[in-house]
Amino acid sequence: AVERRVFVTVGTTNFEALVDRVVSEDIVAVLREQGYTSMVIQYGTGRSRPKAMRVLDLDISFFNLKPSLAGDISAAALVIGHAGAGTVLETLEARKPLIVVINETLMGNHQIELAERLGADGNLIRTTCSELHAALQQASSFEFVPYKKGNPRLFGAFLEERIFS
Repeated sequence: AVERRVFVTVGTTNFEALVDRVVSEDIVAVLREQGYTSMVIQYGTGRSRPKAMRVLDLDISFFNLKPSLAGDISAAALVIGHAGAGTVLETLEARKPLIVVINETLMGNHQIELAERLGADGNLIRTTCSELHAALQQASSFEFVPYKKGNPRLFGAFLEERIFS
């Protein structure tokens, strides 16, 4: 059987709600239905996790932090991640399908606006932990629009405007 991997990343923060959600049986069941065989979860500064586990025949492994996630992103058939700009742009530039899960405890941050904009452009699917099941079902037939790398100065200006004004 061909390996189809899901990579889940929370970046350098902790997003326990997302980590707990992706290992729940209803989410794992959808992933298995869609032919995924393994899931690698980068849990950041969240609570320590086992090195590996198996849920409904899905092999799941965990790690906290490492210098680069590029290898994990490129090995994935699907990335589920937080809304951090670095994660979002690195995944889109690698041309990987991306579901961005908004951390609702951080409402009012610029990450949500970036995810909403890229979601509106069809580059990714934006969701919340509670709506992840529906987002995964949508992703199986979603036509992701390839991200066109823009002028990095425009992105910097966008962030500067949001953070400092």
